[in-house]
Amino acid sequence: MSGLARAVRRVAAVGLAAARRGESGGGGGGRRWGWGLALGLALGVKAAAGSEAGGGPEKEAAAAAARRGFGAAIERSRDLLRRIKDEAGIPGILVGVSVDGREVWSEGLGYADVENRVMCKPETIMRIASISKCLTMMAVAKLWEEGKLDLDAPVQKYVPEFPEKVYEGEKVTITTRLLVSHLSGIRHYEKDIAKVKEEKEKANRALKLTKSGQDKEQKEKDGKGIEKTDSDKPKKEHEGEVKSRNSKPGRRDKEFEHEEYYLKEKFESVIESLKIFKNDPLFFKPGDQFLYSTYGFTLLSAVVERVSGQKFTEYMLKMFRDLDMLSTVLDDNEAMIYNRARCYVYNKKGRLVNAPYVDNSYKWAGGGFLSSVGDLLKFGNALLYSYQAGQFRNSNGKLLPGYLKPDTVAMMWTPVPKTEVSWDRDGKYAMAWAVVEKKQQCGFCRRQRHYASHTGGAVGASSVLLILPEELDSHAEDTAEVAPPRGVIVSIICNMQSVSLNSTALKIAREFDKEKRAQNID
Repeated sequence: MSGLARAVRRVAAVGLAAARRGESGGGGGGRRWGWGLALGLALGVKAAAGSEAGGGPEKEAAAAAARRGFGAAIERSRDLLRRIKDEAGIPGILVGVSVDGREVWSEGLGYADVENRVMCKPETIMRIASISKCLTMMAVAKLWEEGKLDLDAPVQKYVPEFPEKVYEGEKVTITTRLLVSHLSGIRHYEKDIAKVKEEKEKANRALKLTKSGQDKEQKEKDGKGIEKTDSDKPKKEHEGEVKSRNSKPGRRDKEFEHEEYYLKEKFESVIESLKIFKNDPLFFKPGDQFLYSTYGFTLLSAVVERVSGQKFTEYMLKMFRDLDMLSTVLDDNEAMIYNRARCYVYNKKGRLVNAPYVDNSYKWAGGGFLSSVGDLLKFGNALLYSYQAGQFRNSNGKLLPGYLKPDTVAMMWTPVPKTEVSWDRDGKYAMAWAVVEKKQQCGFCRRQRHYASHTGGAVGASSVLLILPEELDSHAEDTAEVAPPRGVIVSIICNMQSVSLNSTALKIAREFDKEKRAQNID
């Protein structure tokens, strides 16, 4: 303790003594003065001691961020996350942000384990749900680059156990390319074709109404000459996100009413897990309509297994080691996994309860991995580096190759016709990623930035990974001091289901991008 702190503590003791004298003497004014002084000085000592000791993980994170120049973005983003956490009743939430390949903020808010009062921390591991699809796509892309996998060959070339399909009396072909963009026609968790088609018709009608409303609103704003940039979105966006988290947070929405979310059977291989759906009819003709399907990725895992010559899980774990993602593992109930959080839902009475037991071995590729926000940032940076590596010409031969080739990532992030994205109305689905393209229709109006993202929803968990590449100019590309990756990456995971996080991640990415640009101007 510093000499100043010791001196203040001595003065506090004097104040307490004065308070006691005031009590014994019956002097009300002295009593109030003595206790007030003692309390004020004691609080002062506590604050000083707190700053000496680091002030806890929150202050340490803020101090580290401030040193990196992102203190204001941290504060605004933390406040946003706290509001989301409170509104949705989330027990624990993790966030990680990297700027230009450097992790500038990672933090846990709330509880990883409510019963045992274990707090979240940056190293906490949670279910990442459908972000698993992005990891699987990385493996598919690598095998394609190596010439081992033909994206346009029938899947039966690699997995003869999957039967050939017929749609409306016509023999049809399912390829790997169709699987990764959810155009195969393979069902998701809903088994009733009529229900699925009815829901799609409703969604299409709603989309048309939304678009017509947006066009009308845009015309009105253009007429009034209102300036609107990408960093200024309407208030409706936040309201929509709150609604999507349900008025009763953590309750099962329609998606989580399907029984197959709660399978408890442990499958010994990905080939064995095909039996769940392989004999079911296709819901649409392959290539004709978008139908999001986790089971399509279960079939994809069988393709990866046969092409690589290794068990799918072994191949993926090796890839994680290559990417330095040492905290990314299978969601295995039996394994001892340090820093694993518990998962939660709300019951019908609105009380927080533990999420039901599930075994995700039937969908490793589509939703079966656990990870930390730090590992997801590493994954995002590996992709962003690969994407941008070819754009830096004046690197003096010092630039290492990316894990994938730039053209491969560009292909992965190219929107595919006939696709859609439920979590981002501006986006289209590409190859295991949702992509929003750069667009600005009118001068001084909303400017849309290019970014890629994927969300996830699992039993007792929600997640998002968002990559916002920097808009590189020719000067930056020709500067030897500047190297990829350039851009902002945000990962958020929480231990509560049915929480929409994409809009929150985009807002956080904009905060850090704005502060980064301000630093460059200064």
